[in-house]
Amino acid sequence: QVQLVESGGGLVQAGGSLRLSCVASGRTFSRYAMGWFRQAPGKEREFVSAISQNGARTNYADSVKGRFTISRDNAKNTVYLQMNSLKPEDTAVYYCAADRALRELPSFRDYLYDYWGQGTQVTVSS
Repeated sequence: QVQLVESGGGLVQAGGSLRLSCVASGRTFSRYAMGWFRQAPGKEREFVSAISQNGARTNYADSVKGRFTISRDNAKNTVYLQMNSLKPEDTAVYYCAADRALRELPSFRDYLYDYWGQGTQVTVSS
């Protein structure tokens, strides 16, 4: 069992930056690929970014490429999402998730993730 706790959300103006963190419980964090997803009001949950177990491979949604950067620190059981040049359409609840499978590329499919955090709200004002 892995418990995930996100933090770092908040209110920011368009063009600003935020860094989200997700801390995992347990000693097996390095065995999990990690993903970030988001859900805006009235919309379905969507993929944002993912990173492989050792951090060597990453995956991004087209909508965030060049603006967001995912990284991880296995010694701290933490995955990060650095978000720059934020836009109002980035407003959503952001969730981190853990996938215990080894895959060629960290997955964008939410149903493949085994554990989820409670989410952190990101609001970007125009």
